[in-house]
Amino acid sequence: MIRVNAIGDTCPLPVIKTMNALKELGGAGTVEVLVDNEVAVQNLTRLAENKGCTIKTERVSEKEYRVTLTASRAVEQTGDEASFCTVPAAQKKIVVVISADHMGEGNDELGRILLKGFLFALTQQETLPSTILFYNGGASVTCEGSASLDDLRELAKLGVEILTCGTCLNYYGLTDKLRVGEITNMYVIAEKQLQADLVIRP
Repeated sequence: MIRVNAIGDTCPLPVIKTMNALKELGGAGTVEVLVDNEVAVQNLTRLAENKGCTIKTERVSEKEYRVTLTASRAVEQTGDEASFCTVPAAQKKIVVVISADHMGEGNDELGRILLKGFLFALTQQETLPSTILFYNGGASVTCEGSASLDDLRELAKLGVEILTCGTCLNYYGLTDKLRVGEITNMYVIAEKQLQADLVIRP
């Protein structure tokens, strides 16, 4: 049995930790997960159903639940685990827009250091953006050679949507060098910003 402590974690972390534990089993076995809210229990239930696992839930105390998932075979990690999460209705939809390879005006080299620090800082936040949009000079930040690839991959793993403008990638000759996220178009870029509760332009 593998035990996972996800108390205090916000979605999608409990789901991701559980999925990693199921993968670690490498076959039939049991994963026991501790969480502190009913939403996490519901999300883990959806994960179990999708992966063909049996599930047992127990309320240990007012703010502690024990969720036991039992796999009868090896469980495949598909990378879409964040999709099993229910986002609370009150949670704001935050979109971050990166339109250059640096942050702020002044010295571009300093700006690149600041942008790298900003993207790393996002990985440490309790409230994550729903989407990060990259266009114009910002398109290079999701491509080969970018100093922020590891941080962006971590954000993607946490359920953040990473989208880069396809026209921009083509203009800069970077289409084949995209290393994280997906290619998008201006319609989606406009739509994401119009539908957002908050748009952040660092």
